[in-house]
Parts: sequence; structure tokens; C-alpha cells
Amino acid sequence: MTASTASTASTASTASTEHPPARLRDSTGYPLADHPLRVALTNEVHARPPEVLKAPVRATLLAMLSGEQAGEAERRHLEQLCDWAGIARPAAGATHFSGAFGSFRLKWERHTEFSSWTVFRPGAVPDPFADPALAALPRDWVGGLPGELLVGIHLAVVQGDRDSFESGRLAAVFGSDGYIGSLVSGGKATAWTDMRIHGDGFSRILVADHAMTGNQAGRVVQRLMEIETYRMTALLALPVARTVLPRVAAIEQGLLELAQRSTSLQDLADEREALDRLTRLSAETERLAAETAYRFGAARAYHQLVERRIEELREVRIEGLPTLAEFMARRLTPAVRTCEAAQARIDALSQRMARASNLLRTRVEIAVEGQNAELLRSMDRRAQLQLRLQETVEGLSVVAISYYLIGLVGYAAKGLKGAGLPVDPDMAAGLMIPVVLALVWSGVRRIRKVLAGGH
Repeated sequence: MTASTASTASTASTASTEHPPARLRDSTGYPLADHPLRVALTNEVHARPPEVLKAPVRATLLAMLSGEQAGEAERRHLEQLCDWAGIARPAAGATHFSGAFGSFRLKWERHTEFSSWTVFRPGAVPDPFADPALAALPRDWVGGLPGELLVGIHLAVVQGDRDSFESGRLAAVFGSDGYIGSLVSGGKATAWTDMRIHGDGFSRILVADHAMTGNQAGRVVQRLMEIETYRMTALLALPVARTVLPRVAAIEQGLLELAQRSTSLQDLADEREALDRLTRLSAETERLAAETAYRFGAARAYHQLVERRIEELREVRIEGLPTLAEFMARRLTPAVRTCEAAQARIDALSQRMARASNLLRTRVEIAVEGQNAELLRSMDRRAQLQLRLQETVEGLSVVAISYYLIGLVGYAAKGLKGAGLPVDPDMAAGLMIPVVLALVWSGVRRIRKVLAGGH
């Protein structure tokens, strides 16, 4: 393995974003305002390059599932190793680091929910898997890595042609003949693995270097390790899918029963009870969707990365051995399809729930509108009765008022007769009856019009 540049990718990436506008203006001579992320985004495509490796070399990868908030704890843990070795610490806020520690080289990469720690040791040994690269690290420091071990890989790159690795030798390396392999990197190397965890707690990958350059060897090793890492992170969704599917089936059954009952609902109380139950089922569906959205989405993304890395290996079949692509198609793809099917069932259930809710709410609204219409008709009947009663009262009022007015006219006529005027009280009262009735009736109608007009 050749030594890389002393400055790490993480250090360069972080340092370049501290004062990018001034430095770029000085170098170009143009007074242009630079976007604050210009340099960082430009350097992102050059981040996390593969190591330059030369056979023979051993490598160990540890993928620690530490969650999305463990970046700072991992940097502090890495600083302890740097202080132990007397080398420069990673830059503040760095998400990746690569540095030489004397007899070995360590590479740290921070991902969304996990981190990968890869140690490289050059040199040939009789059995690379008996003396792996991980043995160069302090045991206590390794035991203190944040998170839980999800992937552990011992990898060895050795020199030799493919014919020098007969089946017996490979069976001894992997403990059985259940390994897979193929020519990679345009036939310049051969890679074998069995995708199993051995007695030491690690899986094994053996690479025979036929004619690779240092850069090619680094890319092949990186891709092989990433394939296993992304395969495992994609499979994290499979237990979730197996747990969720029975819950989805129970909700589907509840929705089916509710749909069957919807045709026999009798009154508004039954409809409201059905709506309450549907609301509870809908809430459970949304909870399932929220619980699984991230994990299923991550599984799809990791699976795509696995497929992409396999394509980049440029595999060529070795007669009698399955390739990595065939192994993943048989073992990984069905698991990912199960997760996709679970996600599709949840999405379809959510849509069915929304349609059922709309239908049931529409039915309840129609029932309520019918009750409101009946209430309005009842109010209309009561208003008509009140109008008739009011008209009756008005008629009686006209008669009563007219009776008292005619009585006043009679008293006035008697007073005039007593004063010596030739007036017949009975005749005067009789003649005034139609006049008084007309005046009173007209006055009552005028008052009703004024009240009805709001004046």
C-alpha cells in the first residue's frame, strides 16, 4: 500500500470552506461574490476517495450503526487514536478522515446512520485471516467505538493468478465450498467471498491481484466492502416489513368488515359509530406509514447503491461459480421486494382509508342535511301557524278596538244631545261603525307593514 498525501480529505474539505470568497477573489482577480457553499460543493465530488493499495495488503472494515447524532462522539473517539499515535486530529466538523498511523492506515467515513472504520496493513503473512488488519489497532480503543457492529469484514489482497487458487485452497479459506466469485476490474483481479460470518465474527473477502494498479486495487477493495455494507443496511428493513405486514393485514380486515357493515347502517348514531371506528383505523395506518417511511426508503436507496457498485466491478463469470450479481439477485432483491410490497400495501391502504372516510362522511352529511331539512319544514309549519294566529289576533284586535271607539262615539253623541243639539246617539253610533272599522283595520295593517319593514 502506498502512502497518500498527508492532508486528509476531511481536512481539505473543511478548511476550504472557512474563507472561500476572499481566497477565490485573490486568485482570480475578479471582485465577484462567491456563494458560501461553492467550494464545499465543488470538493464534495472529490471527497472519500479510495485508498491507493498494492498487494499484498490486508484490510478490515467495521460498519458501526450509531444513529444520526453520533458524529461528534465518533470524532472525539478518533481524536483519542490520533493523540495516541501523535498525528494531527481531524478537522472540526469533518465527516471523513484518512491518516497514516505508522504500521497501519485508518480511514473513517461518517454516513447518515452509520460510520465505517477501515484499517489497512501492508505486507504478506502466511494466513491473512489469522492475522487481520484489525489486530494493529489498540483493543480497548476498538471496543469503545460508538454504536453497534452491523458489518465486519476481513479482506486480503494477494498476488497471483486465478489458477493458483484451486477449489481446495479456497474451501480452506472460507470453511466450505459455498463461496462465490468472479473476475473483476476487466479481468485484472479475481474476488471471492461467501457472505457469511465466520467464527471470529467477521466475513471474509479474498482478492487475487493479477495486474491491477494501485488506484484500481483501491477502487476494487472499496466497492467490495461497500457492497457488503449496503447489503446489510438494506436488509435492516426486512424485519420491519415482517413485523408490519401482520398489522397491515389486521387493518385491512377491519376496513373490510366496516365496508360490509356500511350497507346495513340504520340511523345517524350507527353512521357516527362507523365513522369513529374508521378514524381509529386511519390513525393506525398513518402511524404505520410514519414508522416505516424512513426505513423502507433507505432500503431502496441502499439496494440501488449495491447494484451500482456491482456494475462498477465489471464482473466476468468464472465457470462453476455464481457471481456477486447473481447472488444479490437471488438473496437481496427478494428481500427488498418484500419491503417494497409492504410499503405499497401501506400506501394503498391509506388511499382506501381516505376513500372510505370520504364516502362515510358524505353519508353522514347527507343524513344530517335530511334532518336539517325536516327541521326547516317543521319550523315553516310553526311559522305558518304563528301567522294564522297573528291574523286571528289582529282581527280580534280590530273588533275590540272598534268596539271601544264606537262606545266613545256614542258617549260623545249623548253629550252633544244633552247640550241641546239635535243629535240621535243611537243613529250616530250606528253610522260610525263601518267608518271606525275601516280606520282601525287600515291602522293595524299600516303598523304591521312598518314592523315588517324593520322601521
